[in-house]
Amino acid sequence: MRNERCITIEDCEIGPGRPAYLIAEAGVNHDGDLDRALELIDRAAEAGADAVKFQTYRLDELILPGIAKAPYQQRTDTRQESQDEMLQRLAIDEAFHRKLIRRCGERNITFLSTPYGSRSLELLLELGVPAIKIASTDTTNRLFLEQVGACGLPVILSTGMSTAAEILAAAHTLRMAGCRELVLLKCTSSYPTPPEQVNLRAMATLEALTGELCGFSDHTEGVGASPAAAALGAVLIEKHFTLDKSLPGPDHKASLDTDELCEWVRQIRRIERQLGDALLQPSSAEAETRPSLQKCLVVLMDLPAGAILDRDNLRALRTGGRGIGAFHGPELLGRSLVRALPAGTPLEWSDLGRDEPA
Repeated sequence: MRNERCITIEDCEIGPGRPAYLIAEAGVNHDGDLDRALELIDRAAEAGADAVKFQTYRLDELILPGIAKAPYQQRTDTRQESQDEMLQRLAIDEAFHRKLIRRCGERNITFLSTPYGSRSLELLLELGVPAIKIASTDTTNRLFLEQVGACGLPVILSTGMSTAAEILAAAHTLRMAGCRELVLLKCTSSYPTPPEQVNLRAMATLEALTGELCGFSDHTEGVGASPAAAALGAVLIEKHFTLDKSLPGPDHKASLDTDELCEWVRQIRRIERQLGDALLQPSSAEAETRPSLQKCLVVLMDLPAGAILDRDNLRALRTGGRGIGAFHGPELLGRSLVRALPAGTPLEWSDLGRDEPA
């Protein structure tokens, strides 16, 4: 099965049985300000995210002039402007990108960005990004997906707003174009996403449908659904964050602040520790507790040598770990003693004769 394979981003293996790869989504929350963008990188690194992600686009590859802002954008930013006017304010050029990449290198965090067209993709490839993240808006853009698949890099594809057939076609398009490493993200393109519309169970459906590795793009409020997604096996999780939720802009209000980003990472990592290794055996803490709490077999009354053990003279009690474990109780019924034992004595195997139970 394909989903048993890992993908690799900058020597970090992503896949089943490994910690979820955590992407702190800066997006356009820099508001076109380089210093703010650099600080977003610093805060993502300090929080312990694996990568910080931005957005790379040219307006002529993204939107027609005069298109109205999306409803959530109108609610979060009341400036009277079209969607393309808003996006123009938030666009970053090549020099801006290079400064971000340099800071990511200094802070030991991976730089990622989402391209929204062919020239944006070409720029990211020239800049040497280690993977390509595709937004839900391009899940159905099969001509663009062919170009992305042919680039030879790992691909992370969000699947918001898409039907099962469209998602299956997108994965097939990427694979046929040459993509060898792919993660699909369960995503609800609503900002913020109401809890009843998250549908985390669909991650399993997505994996069964496509055979691909699956993760989660989280648009719920606060730390939200991400820890639950980790518990359900998401191999990669991304979430928006900002320096200040009160700033005007399309994504600030639905983002984590920097304290919440730290808590987001902490809660996911705590859940992963709680998931364990799936082996059914006493934990190291239980191995220490086991002698004190598990029961062993004790004779209830003074018994002479040759006495036969039965349900009336044998009982399982806590003995501090001394004696034969209660698990062996059925095996001892009908066995004889080789020596006299006073009441309250934990039984040892050496106390028993070699006779078989009657």
